[in-house]
Amino acid sequence: MTAVKQQTTRDQAAPGRKRSDGAARSATVKDVATLAGVSPKTVSNVINGFVHVSPATRERVQRAIRELGYRPNRVARNLRRGSTGMLGLVLPELDVPYFAELGRHFLTTAEEHGRTLLIEQTLGDREREAAVIHGLGDQVVDGMVVSPLALHGSALADHLGTVPLVLIGERPSGGLADHVVIDNVAAAKEAVSHLVAGGRRRIAAIGVQPEPYIGTPLLRRTGYRQALEEAGLPPDPRLERETPRYHLAEGARAMAALLDHAEPPDAVFCFNDALALGALRTLYERGLRVPDDMAVMGFDDIEAARYSTPSLSSVAPDKAAIARHAVDLLLERIEAPDRPAQEVVVGHTLHIRESTEGGVTGVAH
Repeated sequence: MTAVKQQTTRDQAAPGRKRSDGAARSATVKDVATLAGVSPKTVSNVINGFVHVSPATRERVQRAIRELGYRPNRVARNLRRGSTGMLGLVLPELDVPYFAELGRHFLTTAEEHGRTLLIEQTLGDREREAAVIHGLGDQVVDGMVVSPLALHGSALADHLGTVPLVLIGERPSGGLADHVVIDNVAAAKEAVSHLVAGGRRRIAAIGVQPEPYIGTPLLRRTGYRQALEEAGLPPDPRLERETPRYHLAEGARAMAALLDHAEPPDAVFCFNDALALGALRTLYERGLRVPDDMAVMGFDDIEAARYSTPSLSSVAPDKAAIARHAVDLLLERIEAPDRPAQEVVVGHTLHIRESTEGGVTGVAH
């Protein structure tokens, strides 16, 4: 009996060693705390997503968790704190590459906070957006991050308050909800100014949308027009092409319509990369050279932009920062439901590639 007790003690002192029955012992909170050089309470704070932990300490603890392969007992922990341990992420379309890449960053961030992420798709439908917000909030998650397309203004406000919620994207909430955004006007203006600087004078826009899609499309069109006006190039409504969705086929069709115009453009700014990649296909089929005959600029900097032929110049929102700030705000909101709403503006970068400058690849800030 004594020998068994001594073996058990040694097992407790060494995470990952085998117990007397031959099974590997799982790492504990104390093991993580020892490796990270912090208290077990600090480890618990990181696991539970409490925000009042310095970034350096949080990173040290998360590194120790990964190294030891520590897996918290989420069921027991959630029972103790009276929560599900799950966060919701509500996105318009999961097969749109930007949202797929963004979702991956959210999964990683939620995991770092010891949370499970449940992802729902709305297809940009107003009724589905409302139903998902209420359904997830009433039954499953402790809070959710939502990227709404159809709900905005007073219609969106009607659905706030049912569950802790953070908005991403450009749907205005009147300051009633936490909000993580990029400066779409500035980003679009930088993209179009780059085309102007390359000597382009008839610059088209693909991705304009009518009501109710007034958020991202309106802001990107505003930046597009501002860049033209500052360059002394009056915006031409005939060069602004509406698309019902931001899909490859829509970009291809819009580009074909622009080429059939009596005065076709010499450059095009597409409101996302899928539209731009569709436009590139049409240009290839028509025998036009990019960027010699037509420069093409995208937005979102999805992975495919770096591997298309030619590679696609694009605006790159900081997707990792969007996920990090949104989850942090959501966890704060869960802990303090009555605190004032906050807005965080995340940075972006303009990646210059072959579609606007031939063989030149670089970064513009």
